[in-house]
Order: sequence, then structure tokens, then C-alpha cells
Amino acid sequence: MPPTTSAPDRRRARNGHDMRGMQRLTIDAITGVTDLVEAMHANISALPGVLGKPAAGPAPGIAGLVYRSVRGVTRFVGDGLDLAFAKLAPLLDVVRPPPQREAVVAALNGVLGDHLDATGNPLAIEMRLRHDGHALTLRRDALADAVPEAGGKLLVLVHGLCMNDLQWRYNGHDHGAALAHDLGYTPLYLHYNSGRRISSNGREFAALMEQLLMQWPVPVERLSILCHSMGGLVARSACVAAQEQRQTWLARLDRLVFLGTPHQGAPLERAGSWVDALIALSPYTAPFARLGKVRSAGIQDLRHGNVRDEDWRDRDGDGREDGRLPSPLPKGPLCYAIAASTTARPSDGDELPKGDGLVPVASALGWHEDRAFDLRIPKTRQRIAYGVHHLELLGDAGVYPQLLRWLA
Repeated sequence: MPPTTSAPDRRRARNGHDMRGMQRLTIDAITGVTDLVEAMHANISALPGVLGKPAAGPAPGIAGLVYRSVRGVTRFVGDGLDLAFAKLAPLLDVVRPPPQREAVVAALNGVLGDHLDATGNPLAIEMRLRHDGHALTLRRDALADAVPEAGGKLLVLVHGLCMNDLQWRYNGHDHGAALAHDLGYTPLYLHYNSGRRISSNGREFAALMEQLLMQWPVPVERLSILCHSMGGLVARSACVAAQEQRQTWLARLDRLVFLGTPHQGAPLERAGSWVDALIALSPYTAPFARLGKVRSAGIQDLRHGNVRDEDWRDRDGDGREDGRLPSPLPKGPLCYAIAASTTARPSDGDELPKGDGLVPVASALGWHEDRAFDLRIPKTRQRIAYGVHHLELLGDAGVYPQLLRWLA
């Protein structure tokens, strides 16, 4: 029998693992300065006319960062990356609790996850299904041991950009835990690297779902997926992959619910501000706001709402043109969408309210002027949550009762 490793030893090993990853990333960043500056120039040329108010926090706006970087790239690497990593180091110290570390690593993966994955960096998140914060082994006996309360009603929750599965708990509320209590679902949470291509994550998610249903220890009576933000695009991509590969799990999918998903893209991605707005909300992730301007492949996919490989393989390769193919929703499951609006109440006219600070209402509801791209979610399965910001969809008191009715 191998010797038992003590908890302090495991924490020290994890800490060393993290810091080796950060050191490698620092070296990679310094050698890739030319590409960084080129990407920043592309951001400048793609800015819309109105940037809006920048998110509060220690990070400057994108324009100021870009121009300062062009004037002194070396200073940017020294003052930007080193500052971010210096602030990160204490958060990865062995005395810090795991949720803080996981929040920081999730943010880093959202910003630079494609690079972490391509270079084999140990900080890259491996896609796993988790339960109560623990990764699951998708084998029947292991699942029975890890989820002793396993039931026939499965709910898989898919988080958004720069987030992780633990962050479904918002202001003391977790949709998954609440639905388990009220409707008897067994909630499982996808944990993934949100900086990778959405289509790559979609294929991997589809394969996990196929394995999950084959190995679940009790007969599956109902399967539902609840998605927030980017997670909805990952779920749609998984459905596309399942159709192409003739996987069986898709025929078992009963409900597919989207919360603030940018189905038709997100204008703030085009301004390079999506990560600013998300990351600066947390004191643990705010230092990464500067790195957000690098814009991972996953962030770039949010520009138009890409779900297929073909969507981002456009002719000029810069991602500015919408090169998507139509990707209709799967025909089997009932699909629902909730958009959020910072507007306090509906207007008297037909004009759409403003979005949730990140995603326009029309995009979150899947509307498109071209019928081939319109998701055609019935109006009876659409809702607008008023006076709600993007992240508040995770815990708003008005959103959960709607989920309760739809998933009953």
C-alpha cells in the first residue's frame, strides 16, 4: 500500500504546482509580446462608437491600456503581468481556502485558458463533472459512492466565462441545490476551461454526457441542463456535436434552460470589455482585468456566439465578420431562455429594454432578423428579468420561481 500523504503535504504540492504554472505563463507572456500588441491593435480598430462606463476596480479601461502598452510594451509586461502575478501569489498560498484559489484559477483560465491548454500549463482546468465541489469519476461504482443520493432526475449546470462550478452559489442561493430540494433533482456541475474554443468545450462536454448516462447508477427518468452565460453556448455546441456523432444522450434531454446566454453575440466582447466587467466584480480576480485584453479564444467566440468550428474559421481569421452557420436548437428538449435587463420595469412601447450590462435582451432570447439564425424559442418560454444584472441571474429572487415552474 502506498504511503498516505498528509493534508499539509498535499497543500504544499498544490501550491508548488500553481507557482510552476505561473512561472511558465510569465515566460510565455514575455516571449509573446509582439502577438499581444498585434491583438491590442485589432481591439482598437474594432471598438464601437460608445464604450459605456468602464467597470469599477483597479484595472484601467481598454483604450488607456492599449495606448500605454504601445508606448512601452516592456513596462506593460513588467508592471502588468508581474503585478497581477504578485497579487495572485498570496491567494494561492497554502493558508488560503480552496474556493478563493479556484475563483482565481477560473478567472485566469477564462482570460488565457486557450494558451494554458495549448502549452500544457498545469493551471489549465481539465473538464470534469463535479458534485459538492468534488470531481466525479464517471464509472458506475464510483458514482454510486460519490453521489449516494443519486436519483433518476439529473440536472447538469454549466457555468459561464471566468467562473467555476462553486460560483453557482450567489448571495447564499444555488439554483442547483434549491431545485434538488424542491423538485428532487440530483445536481451535477460542469467545471471547464472557459478560455478554450466553445466548440472544443462543446465536443468534450458531449462526450462526458454520453459517458454519464451510460454509467449513472440508477435509471435516468429526466435529464435537464441549466446554463448561465457562455455555458449556454457550450451546451448548444454539445448538442451540435451529439447530433453529428449520433450520441444517445441528446434523445434523453428533456429541458434546456438558458440564463443570459449571448446566443447572437455580445457587443461588450467587441469592445474588449467583457472580462473587465466580470473580473473586476471580485477582489480575488480584479488583478486579471489587465490580462483580459489578451482575449482568449473563448472570449472571442462570444463576439458573435460561435458554437461550431466553422463559425470561427472565417476567411480573414480576425473574427470581426459573423461567419457562423445556422445552429438551430435541438428538436427534442423543451428550450427556455431568461434575459436580464438593468431597466427597472417594462416600457409602455414596443422598444426592447437595455440588456444586463453584458448581453443584449434580443441576444439572450435568441432573436435574429435572419430566420435561419433565430432560435425560435416560443414566447411562452421566454422571460425578461427586470432590474437584474448579468451575474444576478444566479441568485435573483424572481428568476428562481420561473425555473421552478419550467423544470417541474
